[in-house]
Amino acid sequence: MIWFLRHGDAADGEDDFARPLTPKGERQSTAAGEALAALGVEIDACLTSPRVRALETARLACETLDVEPEVAQELSGGPFDPEELAAGRGSVLLVGHEPDFSRAVGDLTGARIDFKKGGLAAVDGATLVALLRPAQIKLLAG
Repeated sequence: MIWFLRHGDAADGEDDFARPLTPKGERQSTAAGEALAALGVEIDACLTSPRVRALETARLACETLDVEPEVAQELSGGPFDPEELAAGRGSVLLVGHEPDFSRAVGDLTGARIDFKKGGLAAVDGATLVALLRPAQIKLLAG
């Protein structure tokens, strides 16, 4: 299973690489980890974009999941192969950006999705198993 977590809400700034999460983005990121835990999802590995907002999202989400995020340059922006990144790692959480994530989910499943900041999607093979918006994630997180 490959889980996709789009980074949470981020501050504006001229240096796109260094934009941090806003307090809202921090809440979204923490809630994502709590929701995955509440659903009983076991994550074996977390790969994240090196951009600050994604790295912060991964760290906050993974606190609840007891997984240490690893930086993957492939997620820093542009097309990537999620199956190649996840190969041999078990159930994987990828943390990154749009439009890359909706494109990757579409390539795997054929689904056209609207990936909100702080949103989650789960793909099993060629099937979109879940698409959760931040409001749904917040409810699951309790």
